[in-house]
Amino acid sequence: MKEVIIIKLGEIVLKGLNRKNFEDRLIKSIRYRLYKAGEFKVRASQSIIEVSPVSEDADMDEAAERISKIFGIAAFSRACACEKDIEVIKQSAAEYLAEHFSRISSFKVEAKRSDKQFPFTSPQIAREVGGFLADSFPEVEVDVHEPDAVVTVEIRDRAAYIHSESIRGAGGIPVGTGGKAAILISGGIDSPVAAYMMAKRGIELTAVHFASPPYTSERAEEKVVELLRRVAAYSGRMTMYTVPFTKLQEEIRDKCHEEYFTIIMRRLMMEIAQRLAEKNDCKALITGESLGQVASQTIGAIACTDAVCTMPVFRPLIGMDKEEIISISRKIDTFEVSIQPYEDCCTVFTPKHPRTRPVLKTVEAEQNKIDYMPLIQEAIDNVKITEIN
Repeated sequence: MKEVIIIKLGEIVLKGLNRKNFEDRLIKSIRYRLYKAGEFKVRASQSIIEVSPVSEDADMDEAAERISKIFGIAAFSRACACEKDIEVIKQSAAEYLAEHFSRISSFKVEAKRSDKQFPFTSPQIAREVGGFLADSFPEVEVDVHEPDAVVTVEIRDRAAYIHSESIRGAGGIPVGTGGKAAILISGGIDSPVAAYMMAKRGIELTAVHFASPPYTSERAEEKVVELLRRVAAYSGRMTMYTVPFTKLQEEIRDKCHEEYFTIIMRRLMMEIAQRLAEKNDCKALITGESLGQVASQTIGAIACTDAVCTMPVFRPLIGMDKEEIISISRKIDTFEVSIQPYEDCCTVFTPKHPRTRPVLKTVEAEQNKIDYMPLIQEAIDNVKITEIN
């Protein structure tokens, strides 16, 4: 008897001729994520992926925790793998489930026979194993309608697998299968959630953060690094570019009409982010904007912002309300970091009455009061690079 983790694929199974590319990418991601948990063998078979420990010090608890955060996995189970012999299966089930059965009062058995050469049908397997478990644990009742536990026996090509719990996976598709994009990341609640949601759709992330010292502190930047580390538990490693933005913001403050501060600032951010994205072979930008949440996120303001972009801008939160966004931020463990009271550059020189229905020609006229191109290049030349693992 050997404990393994069996992984059920999500929407990957719906792919056509390129399905193997998705499976290979997922297997590569699993191997990379598990290297700190010990030595494991990862292999695909019959629409599942089996993860089996190779070394004695392999940490199955740590492996299961890491697997739960890998996109492309619909569900997974810790299971006993044994010989495809009905007597061995019954004995292994009783031994493997003994501790679990000490905590329940009822159970039922379900069987799945993917290997049609196995001499017992699925109902026969369920009956044989269920009867043996009932005799082995007389204090636990059989309940086929509302059991405390469902024991599943799967007969596959390599082995028989026995498990009693299916754990929901992270869903989505493997990171890297959707291309690369740059996320404009602040220290707020929204942008880390936007990063997570696009990584779930297979996007490999590069992060762009804007800092305005002395108006923003090192602690504010450290907060963003910590947010990205928590996102990286799902998305995998990424590079963060911290852009010095002080001079541009001061120029906006000194030369532009106050009600246009925010929209011009965001246009310049998008301009810089796009240039950094292009250097990193990214094909899109990502923001955490939600329609109507603040003055810079109205339809008119978004249109003025997008006018500077030549690549697509993804806004996965655009139709979500704040409670929905907060719910996801709690799920991915970024909320408590996001609400730490360290300022970000988006709150610097905030106008009292921002323009909610800006006209593009007027915005461009205001922006052209600044000789911003040399300042943009200076900012790009002085970015700070941080690797997020």
